Amino acid sequence: MELRVTRWKRYGQDRLYANLPDGTAVGWADVRTGHITVLVAEYRDDVVAVLTRLLRNDSESVMPQRAPEAEARPMLPPLTSADDLSTNRPGESLRDLLDKSGVGLIERLVSQLLRRRTEWDSWRKGLAGERRVGAELNRLASHGWRVLHSIPLADKVDVDHLLVGPGGVFSINTKHHHKKAVWVGDDSVKVNHGKPAPYARKSRAEAKRVARVLEHYCGFSVPVEPVLVFVGVTDLKVVATQLSVRVYQERQVAALAPLSGVLTAEQVERVYGVARHRQAWSQA
Repeated sequence: MELRVTRWKRYGQDRLYANLPDGTAVGWADVRTGHITVLVAEYRDDVVAVLTRLLRNDSESVMPQRAPEAEARPMLPPLTSADDLSTNRPGESLRDLLDKSGVGLIERLVSQLLRRRTEWDSWRKGLAGERRVGAELNRLASHGWRVLHSIPLADKVDVDHLLVGPGGVFSINTKHHHKKAVWVGDDSVKVNHGKPAPYARKSRAEAKRVARVLEHYCGFSVPVEPVLVFVGVTDLKVVATQLSVRVYQERQVAALAPLSGVLTAEQVERVYGVARHRQAWSQA
């Protein structure tokens, strides 16, 4: 296996990272002590061989010195499998909540018979919605788009889906309202003519939050558009005049596929590389 080695100097550390072609770190060496740490046992021999050779030689030649302006940009540590969000499935955060709830089958059946709503009913419905929207978004890969699911933020909330491609970046919030009618205004949403919900306003705030993180690490402007996707509704009426939030039903997200002209191919890869790194969002 041919491994690519990069040098990482931050926070008083000086390390050589051995990475797979996709950028996943499989091992690293402390340049000062010579100690080698293998992160993925499958590549142990390759990691030890390449890092030992480079430690023995002039490790300064592994990666050219960065220009002063590049050094000023915050850097993330090399990506490890534990930090790689690209492995998250749609609804990963909700699935974890359900797994940790410990609710048994009998308790669920009793609640259903008594028609008693519980918190995990909402989680299950949300999970089903995110799975349906995630499946639609994954189909956009053939059009040059990259998609991430369940991006955890610092305050125990998450971004349902993040779409990155030539048409820009889209922060996608999924709402599952089975067999209900939805009305969308500039700042609020009504379900079956009920009380206004701040879905649109929260979606805009989430998009701004995402943009701050991506621009912090990318070093260039990253436009992020908020998107609301409604699942299972009988009717969707959009009367917003500001057009600051895109609104779709789940099968309409295919309308994003032909968008282009916002990010170059190199920028798409850079943004996606930052977005898939769990540590980028740890303080978001």
